[in-house]
Amino acid sequence: MTSSGNLKARHVIHTVGPIWRGGNCDEPRLLRQAYHNSLRLAVTEGLKTVAFPSISTGAYGYPIEKASEVAMATAKEFLKNEIGLERIVFVLFTKRDFEVYREKAKTVLSQV
Repeated sequence: MTSSGNLKARHVIHTVGPIWRGGNCDEPRLLRQAYHNSLRLAVTEGLKTVAFPSISTGAYGYPIEKASEVAMATAKEFLKNEIGLERIVFVLFTKRDFEVYREKAKTVLSQV
């Protein structure tokens, strides 16, 4: 975690997600860890809100449909067991990305 320089946020948590290699190289577990470790660090540092991009879906080629499910399922599971965080936000680059996350949220976030 570093200071944020000129950004409106106070801190930046740096993480690296997996490069998509077809889904048979443990990519879902590695992506889950990237989100979970960032969330754990945020709580440890006393942060109340975290904003994420869609990790690994740009240059690393992780399919947005699969990545969105991992991202939201990890956030949901984390929040079930952690009271320190108040809000997790997904900041998406394109309208299509937003639509994919919104559709995936209907199933992932509604599951008990």
